[in-house]
Amino acid sequence: MHEGLTQAGRMVAACVDSSVWSLTDSELITSLDSARALRERLAAVELSLVRELDARAVPAAHGASSTAVWLREHWRIGIRTAKQTLELARALERLPTTADALAAGTVNTEQAAVIAQALAALPCEVGLETAAKAETALIGFAAQFEPSVLRRFGERILTHVAPDTAEEHEREALAAQEERAYATRTLTLVADRSGRVRLTGWLDTEAAAVVTAALDPLARPGVLSHTRALSLSGDSDPVEGSSASGHSAAESARDMRTAGQRRADALTEICRRVLASGELPDNGGDRPQLVITVDYDGLAQRTGSGLLDNGATLTPETVRRIACDAQVIPAVLGGDGQLLDLGRTRRLVTGALRRALVLRDRGCAFPGCDRPPRWCQGHHIRHWADGGPTDLDNAVLLCGHHHRVVHHDDWQVRVGHDRRPEFIPPSYVDAARLPRRNTFHLRP
Repeated sequence: MHEGLTQAGRMVAACVDSSVWSLTDSELITSLDSARALRERLAAVELSLVRELDARAVPAAHGASSTAVWLREHWRIGIRTAKQTLELARALERLPTTADALAAGTVNTEQAAVIAQALAALPCEVGLETAAKAETALIGFAAQFEPSVLRRFGERILTHVAPDTAEEHEREALAAQEERAYATRTLTLVADRSGRVRLTGWLDTEAAAVVTAALDPLARPGVLSHTRALSLSGDSDPVEGSSASGHSAAESARDMRTAGQRRADALTEICRRVLASGELPDNGGDRPQLVITVDYDGLAQRTGSGLLDNGATLTPETVRRIACDAQVIPAVLGGDGQLLDLGRTRRLVTGALRRALVLRDRGCAFPGCDRPPRWCQGHHIRHWADGGPTDLDNAVLLCGHHHRVVHHDDWQVRVGHDRRPEFIPPSYVDAARLPRRNTFHLRP
């Protein structure tokens, strides 16, 4: 092996000394892809060596306290990187199929780490056959999706390989996740000596969605900031032992929440009340709101989980609680999840049509873009001035940057056979001009 690596090193050194300015655009991309593939395959060799070194306890023989510490000192890398390398090396020993895929260049190291984490999270009662099916399925998904999207598939991989057991497992896992997130919520404000206050904390998914929906409209560039004086009822400020909300001191004493939890709850409640007031500016053509997608039968039967527009999942109980104090807007979905037309003739993409676009596109639809819906604008595929209608089949969500790209470059947009948008690149990007889609917002 050492001789082969030495020879490979000489060939790489020759490539380093070569000039790249003379390469055509096509040659430049091909060479880049080749270099990346070689890097990943060398990573597979590196991980196999780390795995053997760890198994032989070589670092301990050299006086190191652990293999990760030895790697940090030997390679002069950060301890976090060293630990991640060791964890992946150990995981691949249990996942030979993934290790082979990494060596073949079918998956990269980031994807291999995601696959290992997803398989480690499978319930104990899942058999070896199901686990093997899950590994094979995730390797197949890795050929299409980058790590963040692959991670979402990994979280719901049982729905693909063992649907009979997936629903109950996902319900229990989601409930436990929500309970942990809620129990560990906290908000901390720390003042330093420079006159600044550092705000840190953790919120559960529901609370974070409320806070984000309230803050985003005022955080957009171009929106003028302003303050409104708020006063508490009464002639004096609240003092220790009293409650501005009308609760008695005895009731306050029974409050078992920590100070951080109370601050987190207060911030969420303030944002919830601001949202309800309707006084925030428009955000992307519509009023700030929470968009939760749930199957109607599941909502009625208290069995359906809900999806926020950022892909996060809420338990059926949380969805029903929010629905008690929310405007429910029905949307009809086709058999494969495509949204049927909710638009009507008008120029601006607002109201029900924008909500339909959010449900369908889930963010900027341009290939590779990760911008969320609240940063996007509705774009007419066939321009309004050219007779294009304002409806779902003639509209697509685009962030500001890609809205300009579509208008000023040679990209073409169309709605595919499944009524989802796809983009045809100009010939200088792809000579074959094959249609492309955004897979980042895809939900398994």
